[in-house]
Amino acid sequence: MTLAGKSVVVTGAATGIGRGITECVLKSDANVTIVGRREEPLRELADQYGRAVAVVAADVSAPGAAERIIAAATDRFGGVDAVVNNAGLARFGRLDEIDPALFDAMFAVNVRAPAELIRCALPLLRAGRGSVVNISSVGGALSMPGRAFYGATKAALNSLTRSLAREFAPDVRVNAIMPGPVDTPMWSETGLDETGTRQLRADLLSSTPMGRFGDGTEIGRWVCVLLDAELSGWITGAVIPVDGGRTA
Repeated sequence: MTLAGKSVVVTGAATGIGRGITECVLKSDANVTIVGRREEPLRELADQYGRAVAVVAADVSAPGAAERIIAAATDRFGGVDAVVNNAGLARFGRLDEIDPALFDAMFAVNVRAPAELIRCALPLLRAGRGSVVNISSVGGALSMPGRAFYGATKAALNSLTRSLAREFAPDVRVNAIMPGPVDTPMWSETGLDETGTRQLRADLLSSTPMGRFGDGTEIGRWVCVLLDAELSGWITGAVIPVDGGRTA
């Protein structure tokens, strides 16, 4: 791969899909600025991989977070060649039951924060003909009763990806991956009770043709492919399902 020595920003990097992405990118010999709300798991990654990792503990939706992240990556690694917007917020519930304020919170993390991080990185990405990968969800393409707010934010991220790909071409490539059900700590943070979470997982498993949940590294490998100009230099505006057949 041609990622060796590149400077890559990964948000939501501490656990789950984000950790899988981070480890795959690091194994490609890139330098990574890892971003997450909790500093401790980020420091564990930094201790494991040494100077190839810079840590930024931040809520990506907070004012000034994007500027802080890009400044940290630039100070440590001299620039930014790629951005992976993986940080996400998922809160589930039926329309007549869920707090509408949760929609604003999800939109802030799942849509506005990625757009702001790309905006802040754009001069650097243009200078190096860089790449962006947004981590969406099959929820942005499928009907999702009980998860409509979440799905709407991911559909918005898919649209943002396609539009920015045209807006920035040919200087910066912008693509997205739509993971299916991946076994991550997110499932304990959706706002559902234990019974609801068990039922949701069972329903997802039964509707996934491959018959299992995915792993974060399976998403990470595809991120590396999309970041690598040698492997995917003619791909932009793509929204790729990596979902065990869930959208088939």
